[in-house]
Amino acid sequence: MTLRPFLKSSAAALLLSLTALPALAQSAFPTPTPQSGSFRVSAAAPQQPIFPGSTVVLRGDGFVPGQDITLQRGLERLTGDTPLVADAEGRLSFEFSLPDTAAVGMHPIVVLGTDPSTTKLLDLKISPDVPLLGAGEYSVTSVKSPAPGLYQLAHSPTSNALFVTASSFRPMMAALLKLDPETLDVIARTAPAPYPQDLRTDDGGRFADAPAAAFGIALDEARGTLWVTNTASNSVAVYAQDDLRLIKQFPQGQVYHSREVLVDPAHDRVYVTSSATAKVHVFDAETLEPVRIIEIDSTLRGENFYVMNLALDTFGNRLFVTSRATSELAVIDTTTGSVASVFALPGAIHATGVDFDAESGLVFVTGQDSDDLLLVDPATGEVRHDVPVGAGALSVGHDAAGGLAWVANRGAGTLTAVSTQGRIAANLALGNFPNDVIVTGDGTVYAVNKSFGPEDALGDLITMIRRK
Repeated sequence: MTLRPFLKSSAAALLLSLTALPALAQSAFPTPTPQSGSFRVSAAAPQQPIFPGSTVVLRGDGFVPGQDITLQRGLERLTGDTPLVADAEGRLSFEFSLPDTAAVGMHPIVVLGTDPSTTKLLDLKISPDVPLLGAGEYSVTSVKSPAPGLYQLAHSPTSNALFVTASSFRPMMAALLKLDPETLDVIARTAPAPYPQDLRTDDGGRFADAPAAAFGIALDEARGTLWVTNTASNSVAVYAQDDLRLIKQFPQGQVYHSREVLVDPAHDRVYVTSSATAKVHVFDAETLEPVRIIEIDSTLRGENFYVMNLALDTFGNRLFVTSRATSELAVIDTTTGSVASVFALPGAIHATGVDFDAESGLVFVTGQDSDDLLLVDPATGEVRHDVPVGAGALSVGHDAAGGLAWVANRGAGTLTAVSTQGRIAANLALGNFPNDVIVTGDGTVYAVNKSFGPEDALGDLITMIRRK
């Protein structure tokens, strides 16, 4: 048997197939051009999430004047047969209505440009429309904050006080408030001062000459102190609970993009997340000195763990850390300072808030861009329940006595209570941009929210919620 006839016939077939390929003009592959423009996506209703059935508004700028733009979802052209055309300033806009049956989730929209030829992906998030529930079962008291830019809060049974941080960039100002937890009246107030010259460094960030500001907050009850993160200037400060006097200001650059802070009383340790990195900084609560840096590796190939929030299992000697970039949960052994395990969180997009319930043994994690709360077994990483709670699920605090996790939904403007069985027990209106929520031992819920501006009647509120 010879292979020559087979080889001849195969060569002929290959030649025929090559000659049958379409001839593409040189203009089909011009010099690649990065897409210069971008879109802002919103609902037609002002300051509302995008729900199934919403009218979606896309406003673009930075495009090449005269450039044709087509928006496509899968094979469907949202812009129809006629593309959008960027005006002389490189701007364009487009509206379309979602069907009532549109699925909740993150939808990729392809932005196709012509002359020049460009391509880019745009995320369109459709959020769950969770109805309000249970308002008649709770008493809600809200007061307007004397300082704008509310960020976080903490409750001290020892001092019988509520502490609140606030930082605003327009105008540039910051405040640390001490409130009566029953009346929400201000007991004491201090404004962080600009850094002295010897604490200023090249790592001070964009606001090196501004006040230290106040973002994250945690209480050390044994020493009567409170720790505050100075996120904008990459630092940390320690204050006295009784009169809010400054005890120690760390230098600029101490913790890059310091966000969350948590005190571990069992080991006299303080943990601070460096939220643009994979690092958790550890301090000694007694000496107020840095101890070590814990770095967390992502389990996802080629990805970096992006630390966000912290929660503590005091008796189990575990620290839980969320990663916003990779939507993972890390478990750190607080006796050794080593990373015990890292779990992926299927169903979560941009895992942010976290808390731990010793009664159920579950970790609660919010997905800010998946609009959900995950109830996770920290021993195995299993997601027991995935509950849609509202747009922009950000912060979570648990009520051990009531068996509820309370979630502040920044986009939806709501506060949602979820049982450890994964059922929504309440969904309360909270105002604009809820930012943080905590629950005290007796089940009292405290929350703060930001605002659209100084005239926003539903913004910059400090709220107390109790079951009737």
